[in-house]
Amino acid sequence: MSTTRAEATGHAKARRRDRLVYLRSHPLLFGLLAATRGRGVRRLGGTLLVHDADAYREALTRLPLDRAAAGTTGGAARAALRGAGDVLFDQEGAGHRADRRSLARRLGAEGIAELRPVWRPLLERGCAPLAGGGEVDVVALAREAAGTVAGALLGSEAEPVALAEAAARAAAASVRGHLPGPPRPGAAAAAVREAERLRTLLGGGDALSSMVAVAAVNTTVAAVPRAVAWCADAGLWGQAADAELRPRLAEELLRVTAASPVLPRVAAAAGSVGGCPVRGGDRLVLVARHAAGAHRRDPDARDPAGPGAARLVFGAGPHACPGARLAAVLLGDVLEELAPYRPVVTRARVDRRAALPGWRSLTVRAGA
Repeated sequence: MSTTRAEATGHAKARRRDRLVYLRSHPLLFGLLAATRGRGVRRLGGTLLVHDADAYREALTRLPLDRAAAGTTGGAARAALRGAGDVLFDQEGAGHRADRRSLARRLGAEGIAELRPVWRPLLERGCAPLAGGGEVDVVALAREAAGTVAGALLGSEAEPVALAEAAARAAAASVRGHLPGPPRPGAAAAAVREAERLRTLLGGGDALSSMVAVAAVNTTVAAVPRAVAWCADAGLWGQAADAELRPRLAEELLRVTAASPVLPRVAAAAGSVGGCPVRGGDRLVLVARHAAGAHRRDPDARDPAGPGAARLVFGAGPHACPGARLAAVLLGDVLEELAPYRPVVTRARVDRRAALPGWRSLTVRAGA
């Protein structure tokens, strides 16, 4: 489908704004990824940068991965939650599969149907100031929604915003201790301390509960405001208001914003990815946003990239995020609530300390 000049201009504005969350949070890392994306797979010493969609799928579905290696999501989780039992991201074999199945049931169609009445009134109340000419901080709205959903999933009575803030601090502290570069004094201790605070807030639950809270909160708070900003800048509120187009628009916006743009992994054994030999112990930087075509194809519910591409930002195969459906439904409901006001962005600040690239605040008001 052809794109009008106005649509192209809007998407260019949206892309420029969204790029700021990368350039101001992890400029060196994302500069490197942009410079190397010309090849589907590129080796730099003991690290493979994987940009190609097929190679990305191959790495996640065919290559044995060390789920607890330092510098990976599982490794960071295990280090921060040591002594608290296994966590979803570092489990192997039957235990991992059983926990994933249990979580997938809670995040399936029936589970989401039970959760929607929890978040819908919150979204309606949170967006109400727009009707009177007021402003809404979409980050604050997403934070409360994320904490509410995480609490409902885990049966926790913790105050939603306090839960969301604790999960954000735990994730940020864990990531800081595993970023490339020289060791950060006190980072490991800070990660353990913040993880313990989160567990205490959850009533001393197991490590899996903590990781569900961390994943649910941080992806939601990163993804929803960035998607809303793109929708506003690109003038996509007409699509957001259309009940038939809205679910596809939500998937498209999640594809281009890619809340978890990079998946760090480590090979557990020799193999190959995209025709490039891999040795056991090699580091893999799986660039989800490039695999999904986020850098070259703008979101359009009328001509979507398709679920095969859109869902790559949530992983693939046994390493796919079980919360993908929940993320899309929640974002769709946010778009539905905002669409009548056709909001415009009035202020935006990048969060330089968050675990995932995102906004610290994103203020909108009703448009013309």
